[in-house]
Amino acid sequence: MNLEPEEPEKSVAQLEPSASLEPSAPVEPVETPAPDVCAPPVAEWLAIPLNAVERSGSTSISERRAHLWSLVLESRFIASRVERGETGWHLLVPRPRFGAACSELRRFVEENRNWPPFIPPVRPMIENTLPTLSVLLLLATFHNLTGLDLTIMGRHPVDWIEIGNAHGSQILSGQWWRLATALTLHADWLHLFSNLAIGGFFVIYLCRDLGSGLAWSLLLASGMLGNLANAQVQLPSHSSVGSSTAVFAAVGILGAISMVRYRHHLRRRWPLPVAAALSLLALLGTEGKQTDIGAHLFGFLFGFGLGLLAEYAVGYCGRPGKVLNALLALSSAGVVLLAWWSALSYAD
Repeated sequence: MNLEPEEPEKSVAQLEPSASLEPSAPVEPVETPAPDVCAPPVAEWLAIPLNAVERSGSTSISERRAHLWSLVLESRFIASRVERGETGWHLLVPRPRFGAACSELRRFVEENRNWPPFIPPVRPMIENTLPTLSVLLLLATFHNLTGLDLTIMGRHPVDWIEIGNAHGSQILSGQWWRLATALTLHADWLHLFSNLAIGGFFVIYLCRDLGSGLAWSLLLASGMLGNLANAQVQLPSHSSVGSSTAVFAAVGILGAISMVRYRHHLRRRWPLPVAAALSLLALLGTEGKQTDIGAHLFGFLFGFGLGLLAEYAVGYCGRPGKVLNALLALSSAGVVLLAWWSALSYAD
């Protein structure tokens, strides 16, 4: 039996600390801010139809064009987005910028209407390398003949350099043949070899591109005009020989052909073929103590001018046919033969 006295039960008030009888402060409700009625509304987006930019019966645009035009508008700081709808792809712009976007796209389409440009048809090269090499070999053979003790048309021995060089005062006095005969003469074998090695590449390419008859006609005409212009500006006692005038005429002709043939691709870079040709003239035509810079320069200039005319004519009419090509080749050979006949007959 437990004899210890039982402890009296504690009331709830005794178990818990006394609570304050003061009323608690009321909780203030949180107010939600009212929407700002002055805030601008979300911009409405409009689709740009195709016929708003270029003349077309369709209103939808392709995915590629939509993304391209989006880049154009982005470069002009006009917001845009590309979406696909039920009728195809759409380019969307904000309503306030719709007019500006259409204007920019119309300008872009107009500036690039013919771009990329039409690629000119590639003309097959004419296989006439062997005839061209034969003419160059004939030029070397003639140089060998000028060193022989020959009697021709009552002249013994024939001083080829004396009667055929491009002497300034004698050309201006009426001895026209010197304009052509000087192109076939060379001072020595080194002079001949340098012209054949450098000029042979350009001449062969030109003959394969235009045809032998037209190419040789242009080379002969440019060389003769170059010698005539050189006689006009040099001292009366100036004289020169060599085919280098025609060689640099070939460089000018090729530069003109490239500029005309690829003018759509070059656009603002059209001087590139001219600059390349002038670089060749500076590298190859100004070295040497006895280099006739004037003849090289005038040959290049006349070659460039005649090359422009020839390329435009070929572009419209095509390359000469076999008959016309043969006539041009025979005419060029006839001019050279007539020049030498005149030199042997009338030279002092």
